[in-house]
This record gives sequence, structure tokens and C-alpha cells, in this order.
Amino acid sequence: MYMLPDQHQAYCENVISLSMMRIKENALNRRTFLYDSALGISAAAFAGSRNALAIPLPAAPGHLATPTADQLRWQQMEFGMFVHIAPNTWQNREYDDLSTPLSEINPDIDTDNWAQCAVNLGARYIVFVAKHAGGFCWWQTKTTKYSVSGIPWENGHGDVLRNLRASCDKYGLKLGIYVSPRDGYHGASIGGVCKTPEKQKAYNAIYREQLTEVLSRYGTMVEIWFDGSNVVPVGDILARYAPHAAIFQGPEATIRWVGNENGYAPYPCWNAIPQAEASTGVATSGFSAPRGNVWLPIEADVSIRRPKWFWSTTDLKDLMSLDDLMEVYYRSIGRGVQLLLNVPPSTTGHMDPHDFARAKEFGDELRRRFSKPAAEASGSGKSLTQHFAHPQRVDHAILQEDCRYGQRVETYRVDGLVDGEWTSLATGSTIGFKRIQPLTPAIVRALRVTVTSALESPAHLRLAAYDTHAAPPSGWNDASHIWAPAPAGHWNGSSFHADLTPHIQQAAQYLVRFTPQRGRVTGLHNVQLLFNGAPEPKLVQHIPGSPNALLIDVTGIGLKIELKGSIAGASTGAILLQQE
Repeated sequence: MYMLPDQHQAYCENVISLSMMRIKENALNRRTFLYDSALGISAAAFAGSRNALAIPLPAAPGHLATPTADQLRWQQMEFGMFVHIAPNTWQNREYDDLSTPLSEINPDIDTDNWAQCAVNLGARYIVFVAKHAGGFCWWQTKTTKYSVSGIPWENGHGDVLRNLRASCDKYGLKLGIYVSPRDGYHGASIGGVCKTPEKQKAYNAIYREQLTEVLSRYGTMVEIWFDGSNVVPVGDILARYAPHAAIFQGPEATIRWVGNENGYAPYPCWNAIPQAEASTGVATSGFSAPRGNVWLPIEADVSIRRPKWFWSTTDLKDLMSLDDLMEVYYRSIGRGVQLLLNVPPSTTGHMDPHDFARAKEFGDELRRRFSKPAAEASGSGKSLTQHFAHPQRVDHAILQEDCRYGQRVETYRVDGLVDGEWTSLATGSTIGFKRIQPLTPAIVRALRVTVTSALESPAHLRLAAYDTHAAPPSGWNDASHIWAPAPAGHWNGSSFHADLTPHIQQAAQYLVRFTPQRGRVTGLHNVQLLFNGAPEPKLVQHIPGSPNALLIDVTGIGLKIELKGSIAGASTGAILLQQE
């Protein structure tokens, strides 16, 4: 999920449209929907699609969440490359305004060039944006004239998806796909939401056909993106053509967004999440919980021309430096989440030479640092030691848990045997799928990792020692800001009452935004913030100029936290909560 800052409010408003349409438009007969849990819809409604698509089911009470085999295979790939190209590439814009005549879009598409870029990076798969928000399709489709069939390239007979599949097979890469539910050409907004039931029905047929074309013609897809979730019912299509793919957002989601566009994950970072949050289809890393009962791994996406996703003539200055990219790596893969790095082709149909060179420079440095450990060990128990035949310099360790048994480690310590004495070289929180742990550089005869606390007895651990002769990025241990909002309730009428307790994981300041289904909120009155039923008027404040928003200060957890009051203006909508 990604958006420009000025589109964040629009995203929130569309989130509510997605939620409320479930109630208003039963004629669409959607089995599951974004934010069903926030609206109190039973998880039993998900049973059919969950079983067919191997969507992770909640762990049994008292047990830790564990991954499905498909999720674990996806996590083992670690690193993918995003590819964005659309008519807005020719417009120097991030979103297609439909102004470019198709006759002016004539790239010399070279998908081998894209695949070589991914290999240079060290990526194991490509996720191609075959259709972005404007609606332009890069494959031969029967559903629209706004497609590759209308441009001069290969006399209208070109098919980028066909070529990219061949290139991925040639270079040993997996292929994933992004087919945007949003479609400006057909009048569908975020999530595929249309303005009337009639338009929704027509667009549903179009989008279902587009997804069927893509998934049935071009081989196995390793990942499918529904950016901003998806209201079009596609569970049957996914079950038939892509039962093992990782699904990014939507009712069938098996993976989730990190919650920012910087490529940074929080730390500690947990794969587990409460079922209520997982069921929304738009969960982020901000709602991870050590004892959450659903395994929903995280993907961090970022563009090499941060923050722009599409190539333009004006953003070479935004090309990330090698140091920037290394920091992203340490704060994503190094914290146990998937990294999806966008490298956008230019109007030539090739990767920009500057981007191509930077991608190779990044991949070369990763290989130099981490391709060959000085030594590695594995075993079970709370302590694991690697002995060296000769004194060995070390400055990094890579730690891993066997996540088939869940994510168990809460804290750990890494010690080195220096001059006959054990010396602490690093401490950390959870390990999970992977943890890159910089160490105080030292010459050691042995390296030892000790689990100092765990949710359950640690399962199999792996310890790999490295002498990179490189300091970690200066920000490798910084906190990461997660800015995506999450549903915390809804209102219907002139009053609201929301139990925020399940959505507050730590003492912090939170933004509460009341986003209407239609119209606008003109005021919030008689607002009470209650901790265990007691009013805390000093901990809630109105925001000047924002009649639909509040700031609350949570000074401690373990209490029941409620928010209630009356609302003027819009009579229905959802309450979104976001940690500041």
C-alpha cells in the first residue's frame, strides 16, 4: 500500500466507503469485506475462501500463531523488485490523468533488462504493476481499449506480461502481479469502489475478467497485490488460479503492509497479529502482537527514487544513495520482514542507467557483506555457541528462528569469547524469521547467542558470524514511524462509543479521526475519554481547525480505554485510530 501524503485523507475516506458498502449493497453478495471485523461480522463468513486459499486460520487457544507452508515459502524469498510503468510515466506524474494519447506511448520494452536488474539486486522475484490506478493494462485484454493494444509498440500486438514471464523464467526469478482495483478509466476509486450499484456491478465484471486473464494465461504468480484492498469479489478466481500466492490486502490477505513508504519496519517486529486486525484486509505492522493468534507476515515497500514510484524527468535527484539502501535493508530484511524495492523503467522501456547502476552497486555490497559467513551453527535450546579454530574477527551476526513453530524469542544476548572471557557484543529483542545484528567488533575464539526471555521454549536457532569490515548504517537501530490508520469502531446516529482497548498496544499519543460515509463531520461534543470507566478530561483534546479529529494521550496500558460523545453532521462513518 502506498500513497502520496495529500492522498492520505482520501484513503481514509475510501476505507469507510469500503466498510459501509457491505451494509448498503447486499445485492453485490460479497462474502467478505474490508473491515468486517470492525463492523462485527462473524469470522465464519470467511470459512469458504480461507480453506480454498490456505489463508492462515487462528491458532488454537493457548498456542502461538504459525505460518502456512505458502507463507513460509514466501518469507524465504526475502527480497523482491517492484516495477512501475504506466501512462503517467510519460506525464511526469505519480497518477495517470488520462491525458496522454496512446499514440505517444511507444517504449522499446526490454523485460530482460528488468530481470537483469533484479538479479543484480539479489531479488528473487518481480512484482509487476500490470495495471495501475489509471486503468491502463499492459497485457492483451478484451476488457478495455485503454491498454497495450492501443499503442504503437509492436503494432499493438505487444504483451509485457508475456515477455516478462519469459524473462523471469530465463533469469530464474518468480513473478508477482499488481492489478489495481482502482481504475480511473472506468470510474472506480480506491478498492474498486464505484458510485452506484449499477456501476459497481458493471465494473465488477470488468475487473473479474481482467484478473482471470492475468492469472490464467501467464503462469504461476508468487504474489498478488490489491492496493487499498478490494471490494470486487475475487476469492473464487484466486482459489482457482492462484491458491498458493501471497495476497497483499483484501479479504483474502495472507501478507500485510508495513505501514509506511520508507522501507522501514518497526523493531521488535512480530509476525503474529490478533485475528480482528488480520481480518480487516488492510492490517499493518503497527498492530503486531507477540501472542496474536494469526500469522500474517509483513512486506516493506520503497522506491529507489524515494518517494516517487514512477520514473520522471525531474526525480533523478531523489535516487537513493548506497547508504540509504543499506539502511533500508537493515531496517527491513534485517528486522525479519520482506523487502520490495521499486525500480521504475523510463519512457524508453528500460531501467534508467543511473537506477540500474545503483541497484547493482547495492546488490554487490550485500553480497560482499553477507554472501559467505565466517562460520555458522544451529541447534535447539536457549543457548547456541559457535567455536572457531583460530581467533576470528566478527562485526555482525545473523540470527534466525525456525518459524514453523512460531516466533518465540523475546530478548537475546550475543557474547564473544575474548581473551578467555565471555564479553557482551550485542543485545536485542525478538529474532523471528531473520535478524541482522551488528556487533561490537572483536576478535573472538567463540560466539554465543543466549535467549534471555521467550514466549515458549525456543525452537531451532541459527547463528551465522560475519566479518564485513563495515559499520552498520547510522540509522540501523532507529525507530520506524508507522502512519497507516486502523479501524477502531463506527458510529450510526448522533453519538459514538468506541472501545479502543484492543487497538492500543503501548502508552503513546494517538490521533482519532471520525471519517464519514458521506457528508462531513462538523463537530464533536461532550467527548469523554474513560480509563476503567473513570473520565480523564486532561488526556483528550480537540484539534483546532479539524472538527472531525481528536488527540488522546494514553499514559499506560492494561486499562479499559473508551471514547464516547456526540457527533454533529454526518450520521454514519468509522472511527480510525493512528499512533502519532
